[in-house]
Amino acid sequence: MAEHSHGSMDVRPQERTFEGFIWLVGRAVAVIILLLVLLALINA
Repeated sequence: MAEHSHGSMDVRPQERTFEGFIWLVGRAVAVIILLLVLLALINA
């Protein structure tokens, strides 16, 4: 079996994917909150 040294894997692609996910979730939460506020303002 191949030897594995802990911490030697390049995780930059995973970090970029995670950053993109966090960015998307943050924007989605902002849009949802904005929609809820707008619904409250128009008494829906």
